[in-house]
Amino acid sequence: MSTTEPKFTVERLSFTSLTELPNSWQNSDYKELLKKMNYENPDAISEAELKDMCLMSFTDMEPREAAEIVLGYLFPEQLNAGQIENLSHQMLTEKLWEENPELPLHEGFYKATQLLHTAFNGTFPRTQAVEFQVKCTAENAEDLALFAEAPEAPLLRLLAQGLPDSALLNRLFSTHLAGTEFEEAKSIIWELKTVEKTDSSLTFDVTSSTSWLEEFKYADTYEATTHADAVVETEE
Repeated sequence: MSTTEPKFTVERLSFTSLTELPNSWQNSDYKELLKKMNYENPDAISEAELKDMCLMSFTDMEPREAAEIVLGYLFPEQLNAGQIENLSHQMLTEKLWEENPELPLHEGFYKATQLLHTAFNGTFPRTQAVEFQVKCTAENAEDLALFAEAPEAPLLRLLAQGLPDSALLNRLFSTHLAGTEFEEAKSIIWELKTVEKTDSSLTFDVTSSTSWLEEFKYADTYEATTHADAVVETEE
């Protein structure tokens, strides 16, 4: 039985920089934020005006107070009042979606800063993310099964090989990339969509932070190997 890892041809099809994550804020979100700001009857606002009214209501507050509202809305279970107060100060100067040690919160920090940056005309840091499409063609078609469940880890292992050794992903997660447990992959890849599937290939649309995958824009087509995380057996 062969012990060689499945081999893929990795081809970057597109790459773009983003300042906003598409569809990250919906009218229902603006309505809930207005309620948290004690706005009277937000249900009476037309859908076309909800975002502008929400942004305008933020500017009636201090930036730090607005940050507390947004963080409290996004992380009602994950953060307590003290943490929200501290983070609302940090948000004014720090890129929490890159610098905070809690990776599962990064996408939410990005969404929060994105909204507040718009409301306060640059008082908060400018958000930057990346979106690209990548085609992964398997040498053996059956190896596409690697991506059937938890595709983020095997995909990141492929993407990392298209980045320089000095890239943050390769420096911080070399053990995870080589090993069989990479739970953080789900927090590094913020959005992952399969946009095309053939008998031997999968094409993904990937959204992530610039800090992780900005350098993938320089990747040429290359050969790489990958593997899925180990399946953890749960006791009955």
